[in-house]
Amino acid sequence: MITGASRGIGAAAAKAFAQAGYGLMLVARPSDAFSTLVAELRQGGGIVHAIEADLTESAAVEPAISSLLNQGGTPAVVINNAGAAYTGPLASMPLERWQWLLQLNLTAVFQVCQAVVPALRQQGKGLIVNVSSHAAHNAFPNWGAYCVSKAALRSFSRCLAEEERTHGIRVSTLTLGAVNTPLWDSETVNSSFDRRAMLSADQAAEALLFLARQPDHQVVEDLTLMPAAGAL
Repeated sequence: MITGASRGIGAAAAKAFAQAGYGLMLVARPSDAFSTLVAELRQGGGIVHAIEADLTESAAVEPAISSLLNQGGTPAVVINNAGAAYTGPLASMPLERWQWLLQLNLTAVFQVCQAVVPALRQQGKGLIVNVSSHAAHNAFPNWGAYCVSKAALRSFSRCLAEEERTHGIRVSTLTLGAVNTPLWDSETVNSSFDRRAMLSADQAAEALLFLARQPDHQVVEDLTLMPAAGAL
């Protein structure tokens, strides 16, 4: 199961997992890109269950995940990839933008996990991977809200891991440096980083596949992947 699967890391991960023989359960906002991706993956012969949902709407999350579980059963791996960023001073950030960012980057992850954990418990195993950022460990001017959301996601992941360990559920975070994705073209992001120095979405997808392939008796609690150039 992959959220935010229409583009960027999510789309690259869907392709990588399909090529590796995984069946897919995909969630993304309605878009031509998502429809095209799902069609291409199905034409390739893979099992693909897909649902359109906007995870910034809290009421949409549980019904979307429940629908996927009804379609495809219980996933072996759940990848919480959907996310966004906002640049601007905390002192002047509109409240609605703060709530929007925290809903997508943190609360939606909480909701997805609440929806899938009962099924994972029933099967006695499963892996949840939450896609995080090195911003979880650092403070960057004008990226405060994003840093807060990722720091909270890191703490949530560790707490969930402790609570679900006895149920056979493992939790990992993939901590990424800058990745060249459409996030940088978003209307809520204003930056001038050299995107040529960034990681590619395919590199992030390969890291997710590496985490998914860990045997049930071990877990990589956090995998940090940075551009060779360091923090941009």
